[in-house]
Amino acid sequence: MLNRAVLNRTLVTRTLLSGVAAGVLLIAPSAPAVASVTGGASGSAGVSGASGVSDIPGATAIGDSVRYQQQWVLDMLDVEPAWSQSEGANVTVAVIDSGVDPDVSDLKGSVITGQDFTGLTTSSSNPHWGEHGTWMASIIAGHGHDDGSDGIIGIAPEAKILSIRVIPDMNDPGYHTYDSEPEQQIQRELADGILEAVKAHVQVISMSIGYSEPSGYVRAALLKAYQAGIVLVASSGNSGDNDERRSQSLAPVSFPAEYPGVLSVGAVNMSHQPTSFSSGNLSVRIAAPGAAVPAEGRDGLYYTVDGTSPACALVAGVAALIKSKYPGISPATVIQALTTTASKQSSSSGDYNFLTGFGIVDADAALAAAGKLMRKKTAHSQVSLSSHFGKGPAAVPAAPVTPRSGSQLLEFAALALVSFAAAAGGLAVVLRRRRDPRPGAGSVIGNGPGLAPETGP
Repeated sequence: MLNRAVLNRTLVTRTLLSGVAAGVLLIAPSAPAVASVTGGASGSAGVSGASGVSDIPGATAIGDSVRYQQQWVLDMLDVEPAWSQSEGANVTVAVIDSGVDPDVSDLKGSVITGQDFTGLTTSSSNPHWGEHGTWMASIIAGHGHDDGSDGIIGIAPEAKILSIRVIPDMNDPGYHTYDSEPEQQIQRELADGILEAVKAHVQVISMSIGYSEPSGYVRAALLKAYQAGIVLVASSGNSGDNDERRSQSLAPVSFPAEYPGVLSVGAVNMSHQPTSFSSGNLSVRIAAPGAAVPAEGRDGLYYTVDGTSPACALVAGVAALIKSKYPGISPATVIQALTTTASKQSSSSGDYNFLTGFGIVDADAALAAAGKLMRKKTAHSQVSLSSHFGKGPAAVPAAPVTPRSGSQLLEFAALALVSFAAAAGGLAVVLRRRRDPRPGAGSVIGNGPGLAPETGP
């Protein structure tokens, strides 16, 4: 990540696949073949996620095959049972990313277009505008098309997406201009995006982006969001297989994932094991699928995406389910529900693993835990606040000493003065007796230098 912002994705390359390589699988619903594209972490500004390209037999290219290829993700996260309780209605998730195309089939009607803080002039009609952001939004809130039977079904299909653009994709015509901006400026753009989400009263913020340095502006904005009750989710980064940047087996931390109050997400594969690229460090709290995760692109094609970016988006979707079911739940309680119910299948030992945190998200269990936590926190005493223990005020005994009158106070004051005068006189007598009467003794009290001890009374 150098010292810039990243979307954690390498430049797209094209190869033919007989199987499926790591990366982005392009699935053309109306075509007899599938192209796949690859990406990973590289450069100084980018997105979490993609790599490789393949052709797949025509039978897998139709729309419903997208849902079929997505099934393993839904199963691993136990999402379908959770939908009986919540599908994300009345929740808005801010996707702070490279922009989201509101016109793709599986997101139509679900996207609110917010501000673009990049300062670039790239038109939203450019095919390289909002590539990564559109993928992430479809993973969170895709609702499919043709009555929902085809295409991507997001984790929270009834949720809305607020698109806030703070970073361009690497193929964006304005990328090189952005990449030459001062560090402080690009951090301010992220902070402004977070504050925009707060102003819009969103319930969840998804940040599949990473910066290698902290920023006071960003931290202050995140604190404001947290205090507003917004669940903050970020990708942990894709530096796991970068040996040059590892320190004592830990990958470098990434911001905003490292900030307090932010839920940092690592990536696992279909076998529930950490991916090689997922950044393993002590900021990681939880994990989700991050290899071959299906998503819809802004070109209407379908991709499978690698990286901690899709893992972050999946967890943001689960957070949206919880916030929909329990609107008043705090961010801390949402995180508690997610981490305490996570599956430990990926951990080699113990309850915590720096690659996968406390385990893989379990949406159904997290919803159930959130309900229990809410009932526990909101349970009120059966005793009315106006009630009294015992016999109430009538049972309080009268004061044992009656208030003193003015004349009594004068008598006490006179006695105090007499006592003080007597004490002062006694002290003066003692001092006089302690002075040495012999010549040359000066004003020394007690046994001065060269004098014998007193023996008399």
